[in-house]
This record gives sequence, structure tokens and C-alpha cells, in this order.
Amino acid sequence: MTVTTVAPYAVAPAPAVPAPAGPSAVSPSPSPVARLRARGRVRGAVPLLGPAFIAAVAYVDPGNVATNFAAGASYGYLLLWVVVAANLIAMLIQALAAKVGLATGENLPELSRRHFPRAVTVGLWLQAEVVVVATDLAEVIGGAVALQLLFGLPLVEGGLVTGAVAYGLVALRARGHRRFEVVVIGLLSVIAVGFLLTLVGSHPSASAASAGLVPRFAGAQSLVLAAGILGATVMPHAIYLHSALHQGVTARDASERRHLLTHQRLDIVVALGLAGLVNAAMLLTAAGVFAGGGGPASMTLDAVHDALGAALGSPASLVFALALLASGFASAGVGTCAGEVVMAGYLRRRVPPVVRRVLTLAPTLLVLGLGVDPTRALVLSQVVLSFGIPFALVPLVVLTRRADLMGELVNRRSTTVAATACAALVIGLNGFLVARTLGWL
Repeated sequence: MTVTTVAPYAVAPAPAVPAPAGPSAVSPSPSPVARLRARGRVRGAVPLLGPAFIAAVAYVDPGNVATNFAAGASYGYLLLWVVVAANLIAMLIQALAAKVGLATGENLPELSRRHFPRAVTVGLWLQAEVVVVATDLAEVIGGAVALQLLFGLPLVEGGLVTGAVAYGLVALRARGHRRFEVVVIGLLSVIAVGFLLTLVGSHPSASAASAGLVPRFAGAQSLVLAAGILGATVMPHAIYLHSALHQGVTARDASERRHLLTHQRLDIVVALGLAGLVNAAMLLTAAGVFAGGGGPASMTLDAVHDALGAALGSPASLVFALALLASGFASAGVGTCAGEVVMAGYLRRRVPPVVRRVLTLAPTLLVLGLGVDPTRALVLSQVVLSFGIPFALVPLVVLTRRADLMGELVNRRSTTVAATACAALVIGLNGFLVARTLGWL
């Protein structure tokens, strides 16, 4: 029998009350979903929204900042269509990730452990841990760079502060999912407001932006940046985590399952739609500041900060640094949560959060301590993440097409075809990016 769940912080299930025997037996108490539906369309929907906003943080992390600003600075509005396409692909993939948790009551790592051979499971776990470390590298570097820009804090100390904040977010989550969600959404709002404000000040060309929605490239380097945009958008750890954010409350019948599925899709459209707008704002800002292109093909985060200050004034550079700081803090916390899901799902093992935080933070502090260029390290972390994408996408598509697991929420044939095509596109472009970065092409 298919079990359907929603995020555990959505609504707590009512305690079971034994029904009296005999003719005086009363009907069972309303289910949590029924109680939500009784609140009305708006008040009943709000508690079901939120998981996609947690996952959306991965789509506006420091890797996205670096890639989108580089694309806008070097090619102007040319690759705006890639940002839009990547966001639509992300919506489909995250919808599948959320649905698998909704339909089965298990997250993707748990399902992989149960349905794939042990050797495959161990391999999936090992690569997922590498992905988590690479993710942590990018997020902590972003936070460290922002702290340096704002307060002159050395990168190693900034990395420690960012790691401590991420641990604090995880500790907050242990005290209540809704508290964690509110803080993360607050940080996401800072990111959105910051980059939208810089967009307004950059005065992008509306006509040029419209032309940027037409798919085209301008040489091999533009294809490399397009692959980078896509690679920085579809993140393996967001897939693992989102599948775990819909476990908790059981739906009693098909009507309740459809109700939950409808709100899950609404959650994804709103949250990832906001993330898409933020990513587009980054590219449009860079295009506006550099008058439609002609900037460097590779921009460091420091260079973006300085360029915004020179073109738009010190308030713009300050807003950029604050948005980058919020991005680093939020994404580092979300990445740490994803790491917990990975280990618990694949191995049925848990380690204390502080131990896990130290283990994943150590490689980043080592990189910063050795004086490696932060932006270069961030780019290399995106290459590592590219290697991990197939190991999340392929199991996701394979499992969501199985009727014995998904029940009535199994993929339609058209959904499976679209998901397979998107997975092939993402894997292919990321393979090209990796080969190009390593000098094989």
C-alpha cells in the first residue's frame, strides 16, 4: 500500500484515541490533512508550503552568483534563456524529488538503499559524501568572501564563522522545522531583495533582455558558461534533501494525496520561480553594468563587488556583499542538513551534527588556509558537483516511474520522457563542462 507524507513541520498528527467498541463507536477523528482543508483555501495551504523554499536556497548559492555574473559580464544578455531553461528543468527535477518522498514516505537515499544492490548503494553513498563536501566548500567560501568584503575578516576566520552559523541553523532545525524554515526563508528574502535592488540600479535594456530569451550561443566559451549555469542550478544535494522534506504525516485516501500533491507543486513553482528571478537578476545586473557585455569571461566575487561599487556606487556593493553573506549562510546550513539525510538514508547511521560539521568544514578551511584563490576553488567545487549529478538524477527517474513504489503518483509516460530528456541534457552539458575544465576538449 502506498504511503503518502508531507513535511513533518506542516501539521502534527492528532494523537490516536481508541474508539469505543459496540454500537456506540464514534467515527475516527479528522486526519491532519482534513483539518487543514477545513481551514479554507488560503489558511489551509500555508502550513503545506515551505519545503521548496529550503531546496530553493541551493539555486541561489555562491556558485550561482559567480556563474551568472560571469555570464552577464562577458556575453551580456545572450545567455538569459539558459537561466530560464535551467530554472524550468530544476522545477521538474525538484517536483520528482518531492513527489518520491510524498508517495513513499522515504527519501531518495533510503529508497536507493532498499532497491539497489549493496555495492551500488555504497558507491552512491561515497559519491554523495564527496558532493556534500564540495557543496560545503562553495557555500563556506561564499560566506567567507562576504565577511571579508564587509568587515575585512581573513578568509579562514570567515570560514569558521560561516561554519558556525551553519551548525546553528542545523541546531535550530532540531528544535522545530518551522523555526528553521522561517530563518532560511528570511535569509532567502535578503538574497532576493539584495539582487533585485542591484538590478534596478543597473538599468538593464528591456529590448536586449527580450532578445536574450532566444536560444543561441556565440562560440565555445559561451557554451562553457551555459553548462556552468546549468551545473550551478541543478544541485545533487537539493534533490536528496527535498525528497526528505515531505516525510511525516500520512494521507488517508486518494483525495488527500491529490490535495497534498497540488500544494507541493504550488510550493515548487513559487519558491523556484523566486530563485529563477534572482538568478536572472544577477545576469541582467552584470549585463547592465558592463553595457551588454565585454567584461571578463571569469569574474571573482571580489571583482563583482568592486565593479558594482564603481558603476553604481558604494550602496550597491554593500547590498551585493550582504546578499552574498545571506547566500553563504543559508546554503551552508541547508547543505549540512542534506549531509545528514545522505548518511542516514544510505547507511542508517547518524553522527552528532557538530562532528559532521567539523568533518565537512575541515577541507574548506584547509583550502582557504593554503591561500588557494577562493573563486578558483569555488569553480572547481562546481566541477565536482557535476560529477555527482548523474548519481542523483538517474535513480530519481528510475524510481519515480515504478508504479509498485509510487502508486497513483507514478510518473505519466510523458513525465518520464521529459525527465529522462532533462537528465540526459544536464548530464551531457556537465560532462562537457568537466572535460573542458580539465583540458580534454
